[in-house]
Amino acid sequence: MTKTALVTGSTSGIGKALAEKLAAEHYDLILVSRDERKLADQSLELSQAHGIKTYSMPLDLSKPGAAQKVFDGAGRLGISIQVLVNNAGFNEAGPFLKTDAARELDMISLHVAFTTEMMKLFLPNMVRDGFGRILNLGSTGSYLPCPNDAVYAATKAYILSLSKALNAELKGTGVTITALCPGSTKTELARKAGIENTLLFKYFVMEPSFVAEVGYKALMKSKVAVIVGFYNKATILFSKIMPAGFVNLLTARMLKV
Repeated sequence: MTKTALVTGSTSGIGKALAEKLAAEHYDLILVSRDERKLADQSLELSQAHGIKTYSMPLDLSKPGAAQKVFDGAGRLGISIQVLVNNAGFNEAGPFLKTDAARELDMISLHVAFTTEMMKLFLPNMVRDGFGRILNLGSTGSYLPCPNDAVYAATKAYILSLSKALNAELKGTGVTITALCPGSTKTELARKAGIENTLLFKYFVMEPSFVAEVGYKALMKSKVAVIVGFYNKATILFSKIMPAGFVNLLTARMLKV
């Protein structure tokens, strides 16, 4: 039986690693990202390397109506989606009084509105078919406020909360939702956000392939949420038992440019 996965933000970082992992597991792929040339190259590379079918959709997913365009595009292909990976995202980091409001609103649109609408559109068919797996990209910031990265962490907290709630609603349907929550990872996100030289990205930085492997296993086991890496798990545990003021001070220092 043909298996198909749809991956957003597929051309770099964790999204690229997840696409490679799914291809290695013999999933046909619908790849969605902004860069048409990178998508074409990735599509050809994965199809040749793994003998799978690949389809590409070049779209700016932060714009209104993007989720509907993705859904309609998959419909025109006549493809049933078994795995949906909501990975696309970016970061606008820094003190809230100095960050770019327009970029933050685009980030909220992409992380919150787009992710919500994608699940609203794709879940009914998964429930009808009696099977589906959705992987939503959260962060260690899903678990605690992050001074100097406040809006990004807030969007990731939304993703974690929504994933947990919907997973409970879907019990018994054959469809599960997993929130993948990595810490600092070697991707373009940190460089583009100007935080690659902060303390957060000096130590215990993970490879995207490692995050993808953990995420895929958690998805297939229908785990509700997974924090990637022992250091990150310890950090979240530590944040729950220490005073909030101390945790905020430490987080702000880790993300100070």
